[in-house]
Order: sequence, then C-alpha cells, then structure tokens
Amino acid sequence: MKKIWNAFKTRFKTYKKRPLSLILFLAVTLSAIATFSILIYLIAYILVMGIPNLSWDIFAWEYNSDNNSLMPALINTITMTVLSLVIAAPLGIFSAIYLVEYAKRGNKLVGIVRVTAETLSGIPSIVYGLFGMLFFVTALKWQLSLISGAFTLAIMILPLIMRTTEEALKSVPDSYREGSFGLGAGRLRTVFRIVLPAAVPGILAGVILAIGRIVGETAALIYTAGTVAKIPDLMSSGRTLAVHMFVLSNEGLHTDKAYATAVVLLVIVILINALSAFVAKKISKGTRV
Repeated sequence: MKKIWNAFKTRFKTYKKRPLSLILFLAVTLSAIATFSILIYLIAYILVMGIPNLSWDIFAWEYNSDNNSLMPALINTITMTVLSLVIAAPLGIFSAIYLVEYAKRGNKLVGIVRVTAETLSGIPSIVYGLFGMLFFVTALKWQLSLISGAFTLAIMILPLIMRTTEEALKSVPDSYREGSFGLGAGRLRTVFRIVLPAAVPGILAGVILAIGRIVGETAALIYTAGTVAKIPDLMSSGRTLAVHMFVLSNEGLHTDKAYATAVVLLVIVILINALSAFVAKKISKGTRV
C-alpha cells in the first residue's frame, strides 16, 4: 500500500501543474478504485452468503428435491464449455490468422468480416437463444440438448475469440516476422512457430473471456439446452451451473443452495483464470530467446 500511495503522490505532483491532466488522472484513479471496490464487494457478498450453505449434499451424484445437488450441473458446465471451445476456438483463431497474416490490406472481405464480428458481439444472448431454438432445436430436430446449447454458445463466442486473437496477432512486432523470413522460413512456419507462440497470452485472454461467458450464460441455454437436472448424453437436455442457480433462485425455495452454487461457480472461474495465466507464462518463457 505504501508503494501505491507513493506512486500516487508522484503522479499527482506531476500532473498538478496541468489542470486538465490532473482532472483526467483523478477520474481514472477514482474509476479504478470504484471498479476494484465493487469487485471486492461482490466476491465478499457471494462468499459470505454461500460458504455457510456449502455441504456434501449438494455434491451428491444425483439431483433430487432433498439435496438439490449441483454435481450434474457442474459436469454439464464442463461438457458445455469443452464442446463450445472445440467448435469456436479453431474457427476463431484460424479466421484471425487469415485476416492478419494472409489477407491483403484493404481487402473488402476483411472489412466486412470485421464489421460482422463486431456486430455479432453486441447482440443480446437471448437473441442467440431464440436463433438456436429455431435452427438447432426445431429445424435440425436436435431438441433441447447439450449439443444444441454448445453450437449456440459457439456462435456467440466466435466473434469474441476472433477479435481478441486478431488483436493479439497484430501486437506481435513485425521484426519477428522479418527475422523469420530473413532466415529462410516460409509464411506457414513463421506463423505457427514464431507469431502464434508470441501471441498466446492475448489469445488465452480471449479464450478466458469466452469461458466466462459460457459458464455464466443462462438465457441462450434455457431455450436450447433446457433445465433438466441430470447428467445427459449430448442429445439430451441438461442444465449448467448458471441455469441451475437461476432455477433455484427463481423458485424461491432453495435460495441458500443458489448462493452455494455461486461460490462453486466463482471458484471454478478463478481456477480457470489461474490455470490460463500459468500456461501463458510457461509458453511465453519458452518462446523467449
């Protein structure tokens, strides 16, 4: 805290002679403090309300009205996340590679793809859910199932992965590419051996955001995957942790179990973030010369 305070005083003295810079500095500082405070409050609230309600009953293998087990929802969440990423991640990453490394500058198709991706990123999730219900559930006759939900979520997170990967690839210095070409490497080898490893932290950041959207999604999954509290096969209905928490809180009979589910969901997100950061750090170290 002392170092932070000293840094703040140094910055304050630097901008003191410039009123506009000082105002902007104070606004940014207050925004950062407010954001951090809200985050701490939300985490503390979830932990205080949820930890006392944790018990071994909610981790039972089968759900019933007595235990309200979250285990089926937890397994469904993992399955849904893996399926969605398997579908969306390769498409998003390879699309970004084409846009950055292979497409000619000024290509109209590239501009259309980027505008389309940005537009899709702003569409509400319930619209994706309605589309998934009409196309995957009804037209393809997949019914309410995990596979319908996974394809719907894959479409939802595809623009996010593509745009973050594109920005990560753009952040790699051109000197990396020029050095590789100068040593006789081809474009394909340069992309996969030089550029992609250097862009891994940025790509993983996009994947983490995509995972966060998957595990926290409810509206789209209610219309496509359903709310059945069991461990299904891919062509059967099942609920994720977010849907499980929504159903319990909406019923109003097991709000305590909803808070306990929120704690488990929070822990899962933190573990995913920590694991991704660890992997990115290891890969970055491996690519340093």
